[in-house]
Amino acid sequence: MKDIRVASVQFEHKPADKRVNLARIKHFVEQAAKQKVEIIVFPECCITGYWFLRKLSRDELTELAEPVFDGPSSQFLMALAKEHNITIGAGLVEKTSEGAMFNAYVVAMPNGWFQRHRKIHCFISEHLSSGSEFTVFDTPGGCRLGVLTCYDNNLGENVRITALKGAEILLAPHQTGGCNSPSPFCMGLVDKSLWEHRKENPDAIEAEFKGPKGREWLLTWLCARAHDNGLFLIFSNGVGVDDDEIRTGNAMILDPYGRVLAETCKAEDYMVVADLDASLRENCTGARWIKTRRPELYKPLTIPTGRERDTRTVRFEGKRL
Repeated sequence: MKDIRVASVQFEHKPADKRVNLARIKHFVEQAAKQKVEIIVFPECCITGYWFLRKLSRDELTELAEPVFDGPSSQFLMALAKEHNITIGAGLVEKTSEGAMFNAYVVAMPNGWFQRHRKIHCFISEHLSSGSEFTVFDTPGGCRLGVLTCYDNNLGENVRITALKGAEILLAPHQTGGCNSPSPFCMGLVDKSLWEHRKENPDAIEAEFKGPKGREWLLTWLCARAHDNGLFLIFSNGVGVDDDEIRTGNAMILDPYGRVLAETCKAEDYMVVADLDASLRENCTGARWIKTRRPELYKPLTIPTGRERDTRTVRFEGKRL
């Protein structure tokens, strides 16, 4: 890995309006390029919109979805990547030639390379399939990236496998915070009126974003994912109205010790930028711990307990994950 400047973006997407959402992506890529950013990360499904997807029929989802790599949104990202010499990641709904659909995250690189991650734990729609592969790859600039989308990051096993595959930087696109969670101690709905009056009273909405519905909840586990696996972590999230919920943004960049290098709690579209010091990974705690693993003891991790549930099954029983 080399020293590199990266950016994380939070923005309020417009449901089903790819033109508007791609224009926002273009705006932030141009701003990042002016600051010599080499990797920029946008939220999960920010091209198509997210939470409203749960209400769409299969035909409606198929109409919204598009092929990855050859599709118009992927090609738009690639054109931006080449023009500004920047690696760009953004999410959308993918459809394949066989008719399958996925919550996909596309990474376009300035040398013409593409990568794609299909969310492993997809739950938003019964019509979307879950991916079954981990996504780790090299950039033309000499960094090894991994991608895990939203819920994928909640399971420590996924992050550890990504690290074992050699990832140095984890791209973690989300649509979270402000969720109607069953837990009394994390997340919870944000009053929509606070968002609507954010300009008149920014302190009120930002207090919600900083509290247990947003930042406080994220820091209970997100720092551990970076620290325990010796990874830089780029957390990108939606902000503002996402159907009937308010996303909390909280865009942030973490180092391999789980320290926050850059973040925002602003209630607006925003980008944070940080310089990643590659030398921090050389002897960081997580990297040392990985070296002392005893894989011969870990077979129980691969044996089903009988309590496993498909994320979509839980979702359509009316329970929020």
